[in-house]
Parts: sequence; structure tokens; C-alpha cells
Amino acid sequence: MNLPLVRNKLLVVGILVSIFMSSCTSKQDVVYFQNAKSFETIVDTDTFKAKLKIGDIVSVYISTLDLAVTRPYNLVRATGERGGDLIDYLIDSEGNIDYPVLGKIKLLGLTIEEAKALFKKKFSEGKLLKDPVVIIRVMNFRITVSGEVRSPGVYPVSGERISILEALGMAGDLTIKGRRDNILVVRDFNGTKTYTRIDLTNKEVFNSPVYYLTQNDYVYVEPNNSAISAASGDLRIGTIISITSFILTTALIFVTRN
Repeated sequence: MNLPLVRNKLLVVGILVSIFMSSCTSKQDVVYFQNAKSFETIVDTDTFKAKLKIGDIVSVYISTLDLAVTRPYNLVRATGERGGDLIDYLIDSEGNIDYPVLGKIKLLGLTIEEAKALFKKKFSEGKLLKDPVVIIRVMNFRITVSGEVRSPGVYPVSGERISILEALGMAGDLTIKGRRDNILVVRDFNGTKTYTRIDLTNKEVFNSPVYYLTQNDYVYVEPNNSAISAASGDLRIGTIISITSFILTTALIFVTRN
């Protein structure tokens, strides 16, 4: 019997098995909402509404049956052939915008609906406009998704809110190397940062305070163990190979002596 050849074959087999065992990803690592049962009904009791923050840029449009009386409130800037665009307003460090005729208006911490109600109240109290329609939009609503997703980047949001599932979908979803049970959401509200982690493999994610994102939220998907091993030069796999090689060689010597 050609012992060196047998030993080399056993060594190769051991190495391949070690690599396979160390690189496998289980179903529990990648499947979302694993504890959701078939035909289970979850009632959405969420009442989340995004609130205006310092640094938000808002567009405010006022409309009534008489367009002439609203003209002083709908200032535009010239944009060449298009005629003009509405001027946007920055919420300053004190939480105010400087609005035509009305002056300083504090919007910090208000929802869009609350901000609309505040404008209507001011128009009514000053007897300036009757039953105006107020349209307010956040112009710089965007979220950032980075880490182990297919298309990391900064994404603009057109609506008033977006779920973390929608945000991850915009980024192409997680790669197979992304850790699904420990996603980090960093939120900044007027200089105070909060760090919240959520588990996408659990249906309780829908009850998380960061399930709905706010403007300028940062979502980070950390790599799983296999990705970390690959990035660090496969040190763990190298250790496994060395140990396996030693065990197989020792076993082969024992067999040949007996």
C-alpha cells in the first residue's frame, strides 16, 4: 500500500470537509420572520408619524380660491424657462422657519399634520386667509443604508415615512453575508443620537420603535461570521485545516502501525 498517497488523499478530503463545514450558512441565519405562523394575523396598531427636525428643509404651499391673495405666501425663485420654483425653508437651530408675512414659526417636533394645523391657526387668528389649503413636504427626507447590502447608498424618500424593510429593499436587500438578527439603526434628533438594534428573523420587528425610519436615519448591516473570516484572511479556516491535518496524520500513523 502506498502510504504517502493514502495520507495525502485523506488530508485533501479532511481539508475540503473542514472548509465546507466552516463556510456553511444555516437557514436560521438568513430567513426573515421565522416565528410567524401560517395564516397568523397581526393587527397593526402603529401610530408612528415622523416629526420635523432641526436641519429639515420644508416646502410650504398655500392655496385658496383666490390665488392672488396667496401670492405673498408662495414665494418663488426664478429658474429660467420654467418660470420659478417655490422657495424652501430650513428649520434653524432654534426649530423655526422664517416665513413671509407670518414671521418666525416654530415647527420643531411637529408632525406634518400638526404643522399644517399651526399654519391654518395663524392665518385664521390674523384674519389673513379663509379656509386655506396647506401643503407641507420635507424636501431632504433621505436615509442611508450601508454594510452587507447589495447597493449601499443614500436614498431619497418621497413620502412621509418608510419602513426598514422598504429601505433595505431599495438597497437591493441583504447579501448572504449580512447578519439579519442584529441590524443597527442610528437616529439623530436635534443633536441626540440613539442606537437601536433589530432582528429581522423575528416577527417582533414590526413592533420596533425603528421599524419606521425618520429622515436622515442610518441603517447598518453588519457582516456575519463567514464574511468576517474571509475578510481577515480565513484565519479560522486555516486553524481548522491545521487541526484536521494533524488529526488525520495521527490517525493514519496509528492505523499503519497496527
